[in-house]
Amino acid sequence: MLVAAQQAGPTEYALGHSDRELDRLNMQAHMFEPFTRQLFREAGLGSGMRVLDVGCGGGDVAFLAAELIGPTGTVVGVDRTPAAIIRATARAENKRISNVHFVEGDPTQMKFDEDFDALVGRLILMYYPDPVDALRKLLPHLRPGGIVVFQEIDASGCKSHPASPTYERCVDWITRAFHLTGAQSKTGLELHRTFQIAGLPAPTLRLDAAVGAGPDTPAYKMLPEIVRSLLPAMERLGIATAAEVEVESLGLRIAMKWLLTMELSSVHRSSEPGRRTKQRQSKGTVTQYTNK
Repeated sequence: MLVAAQQAGPTEYALGHSDRELDRLNMQAHMFEPFTRQLFREAGLGSGMRVLDVGCGGGDVAFLAAELIGPTGTVVGVDRTPAAIIRATARAENKRISNVHFVEGDPTQMKFDEDFDALVGRLILMYYPDPVDALRKLLPHLRPGGIVVFQEIDASGCKSHPASPTYERCVDWITRAFHLTGAQSKTGLELHRTFQIAGLPAPTLRLDAAVGAGPDTPAYKMLPEIVRSLLPAMERLGIATAAEVEVESLGLRIAMKWLLTMELSSVHRSSEPGRRTKQRQSKGTVTQYTNK
């Protein structure tokens, strides 16, 4: 059974591997965890499996896979960056997870002593210049009848309604930086084609999206941290300067712009012809609402 989902060697990894970026990956993992867990369950990850986590980063996907396969299974997480392997190994020790091991390297160019029952990865193929070629090089590590599960992104789904100029500018900076450093921001939409050209059967696809509203929406924390990590590349490529971005206040400005947009939208609706405005008291505040 082969499963893929919507959301380098590889291209330049413009996000880098600073401690702060690895912290951001942990925050991102918390947001994606319900989607990835459901995907892995539907794909058939289960007790006793041997799993290869491609591009393991700080280890979140590997830890989730380890939970699903249980103590009789094994997860090998591989990442090209020493800082990521050090972070993931330390976290495994702190969590006392003994069935996960982390190795530095690019799994498309490595050899392993044993085949795997499953190849998994989250937001990984987008960083390979040729995802089809990457998959073909990974498949020799898979036993016959094994599972291939990749969760990739479609950045065109990052939207705000009502439209928030600050949010949309932030998304534009990110997608341009990815594009100019060789990453692909719509890999999720290409998974069906990528699997088949790589010689795999047509995958089962699913689309998941995180949706939120209000100033506590995780995106208001996530997007500024992505921009922070990409800022050196953004300046080098002429996308935006640090002075333009003002990253320290970016999250607050996105949230405030959204609130202002909502207030203006509410005022517009309440003043439409043919409507009359009433007031009601709620927990010490006056809230306006409209009836036809």
